[in-house]
Amino acid sequence: MTPRETILQALLAALQSVSGPAMLRGAILPERIPAGGLLILRDGDPGTPEVTLSPLQYHYEHRAEVEVIVQGKTPAARDAAFDTLMAELASAITADRTLGGLCDWVEAEAPQPVDLPVEGAEALKASIVPVILAYTTADPLG
Repeated sequence: MTPRETILQALLAALQSVSGPAMLRGAILPERIPAGGLLILRDGDPGTPEVTLSPLQYHYEHRAEVEVIVQGKTPAARDAAFDTLMAELASAITADRTLGGLCDWVEAEAPQPVDLPVEGAEALKASIVPVILAYTTADPLG
């Protein structure tokens, strides 16, 4: 596996420690949201690396994304479920900011939640949480 894939797998493993929601990677939004909510890890954009030449290294600030989705009967229920899930997500990320030494630093950015009506079902509250993965590789394809 490339360093990039190894890091994304480590982030996925860290996110799987969040209790309650279903955890997926790169999946389309399912028709039903589990009662505990849903997290979907998207690989995101590694961006343009900074390059050092001696030795040749590529320094990335890779922007992965975690979609956070909860469903509830009332706005208060959605807000409470979303807040709980965000707190657990923050704990999972801050528990090991280097993903076992694979990254120089891992940091989430603030979410911008939205309420989404669903015809014939409970409304959703969702957000995309950018997660910045700072790491260095010897190959731009890795």
